[in-house]
Amino acid sequence: MSLFLGAACGGGGDLPDGPGLLAKSGAAMAAVQTVAFTLSTEGKPAVQVRQAEGSLTRAGDAKGSIQIELIGTLQEFEFVLVGEDVYLKGPTGGFQKSMTRAQLAAFYDPGTVIAGVPELLAGATGAKVEGEEGGAYKVTVTLPPEVLKKVVPGIAQTATGTLLIDKATSRLTRIDLPVTGGTISVALADYDAPVTVTAPPLS
Repeated sequence: MSLFLGAACGGGGDLPDGPGLLAKSGAAMAAVQTVAFTLSTEGKPAVQVRQAEGSLTRAGDAKGSIQIELIGTLQEFEFVLVGEDVYLKGPTGGFQKSMTRAQLAAFYDPGTVIAGVPELLAGATGAKVEGEEGGAYKVTVTLPPEVLKKVVPGIAQTATGTLLIDKATSRLTRIDLPVTGGTISVALADYDAPVTVTAPPLS
């Protein structure tokens, strides 16, 4: 009978400690070499970047596409980031070497995501594991803007959001941030898949 009661009462004790889980995830993320990312928004959060997706390397090289709201108009670009060089391609024409990495950072530098995630996890406060979802732990956290900005562009406020951390690998798979005006989500997948980023031919 005592064994039965112990089993019946022990179901809630399987969830890990929140801060310990974030530390473990930070260590796992520090070893990541490549990742595929998708950033999406719902509603009208006060950020210029509305959507972005691409493949990233630890060195900061990246390729993909991005939608940015500029002066009330949504504009979409393909991007390739190689070293300090930034190549952009609009809806028409080919790639142009258009700005420096420092200038791009004023909008959003996707190449900072891999290095930025461990900083984000280390800077999170109030971590609480709420349960499990799709093979991942669901963790609520509070994130200050100084750690958010390397992963989520244009954030100027502290945000309380939800992280999904894969149970098997301890890697971060999703960030959901309710912010003023809407929601921002970042999904991370295809960890350490082969990614090659090279400078595109210029038109």
